[in-house]
Amino acid sequence: MSKKKIILFDLGGVLINVDYNKTKEAFEELGIDDFNALFSQAQQNDLFSDYETGKISSFHFINKLLELLPAGTSANQVVHAWNAMILDFPIERMNYMEKLAEEAKLYVLSNTNDIHVEKALRNLKKVTPKKLEDYFTEVFFSHEIGDRKPNVSAFKLVLERMNAQPEDVLFVDDSLQHIEAAKSLGIETIHLTQELLTHPYFS
Repeated sequence: MSKKKIILFDLGGVLINVDYNKTKEAFEELGIDDFNALFSQAQQNDLFSDYETGKISSFHFINKLLELLPAGTSANQVVHAWNAMILDFPIERMNYMEKLAEEAKLYVLSNTNDIHVEKALRNLKKVTPKKLEDYFTEVFFSHEIGDRKPNVSAFKLVLERMNAQPEDVLFVDDSLQHIEAAKSLGIETIHLTQELLTHPYFS
């Protein structure tokens, strides 16, 4: 695998640790019997897709989830459960991003939403005074660009914004469906199934 001058990273599961099961358990404790039927890493219903692409507000998203929960459940409980999956930013990964940025232009493409971004940025502040934008040339959040992985259109939009051709880019993601979409455009990929810094490309 040749070294690339442009590297596009996923956020959750690559740069920041996530555990989808924690959100599943948190919502099931609140009263949703099978949260995985609504949302998982591999698939989700329209409510979550609409939220991730900025079609609905956080207020609307929370209220729709409250409709599925027992009376008396608070909006704060919903936010807490939704954020349960968002874990820590290992500082060694971010330190490595600083070094890697001396050799390549770094970008982020993340399927995410307002609530998760706020939580992730709070967690980043726990390990560094730097902002996410200090590490990357540009950060593309699905709810801001109005499109999401694995839509090929999302990758095309990001390629255009990066002023790059597919062969210029290495894409790193932990979700196979996102990897396959990038590959279909001719983007070189790493399907990350291990700790980022132990992958041969980065070690």
